[in-house]
Amino acid sequence: MSPLKIATWNVNGIRAREAQFLEWVERERPDAVCLQELKSTVDQVPPSICELQGYRCHWHGARAYSGVGLHIRRDAFSEEPRFLHPPFDYETRIVTAEIGSLIVASVYVPNGGKDFPAKMKFLGEMERYVAEVHASGARLVICGDINITRTERDVHPKERNPDLVGQRPDEREIFERLLAQGLVDVGRALDPDNENLFTWWAPWRRMRERNIGWRLDYILASESLASKATQCSVYREIGTSDHAPVVAIFDLNGEAPSRVNEG
Repeated sequence: MSPLKIATWNVNGIRAREAQFLEWVERERPDAVCLQELKSTVDQVPPSICELQGYRCHWHGARAYSGVGLHIRRDAFSEEPRFLHPPFDYETRIVTAEIGSLIVASVYVPNGGKDFPAKMKFLGEMERYVAEVHASGARLVICGDINITRTERDVHPKERNPDLVGQRPDEREIFERLLAQGLVDVGRALDPDNENLFTWWAPWRRMRERNIGWRLDYILASESLASKATQCSVYREIGTSDHAPVVAIFDLNGEAPSRVNEG
């Protein structure tokens, strides 16, 4: 079994990023690609993306707002994935692919700037969902824009403000509760001391070029799977979205990717 490569990217409009997405996927060939903020109905997704050679895909979007997608590479998984939406899904914000005993989720948590209680409710439901998945014996990878900076380190010093949505203590507290259900923040686990690990930059004053950003995009994996992670990288140079892709690699040592870790 080749290493399992899982990628996530908030594209901030899939139609605007069509060529960039196709070039990136062709080069990286992830086994699973999670997308957020499609800003596109299913019918509006460009055919070139829907018909991407070697992938099964699922789109869940609305016009000019929100939306998530999943691509699953056929050669990586022999089983046909079941694409589902947990009961707490609203505003086209989550899609999961069940492949045997592995679940991959593409998630776009509400920003919370206009409706903070809705954001907290979504996160609370997600916390319960993670607990239920792990109780069932399945392994889980949640990928996407969580819209929370996990700690102070995940915000550039020039941007730190505990009163801003995305940095509030109550958001960070519920994020830690989510992780406590058996998930690992793979990016931080592999790069614990990096003070410049960001995935989002405000689109002005050369913030991205200067790397004055926030870490909002995560790959969160069940502990048994996270222990096999060998890499989790932010691709800051890719694309013109205000978010960068994040790619994780897991060395399964001959294990089928959808098999539950018995040990």
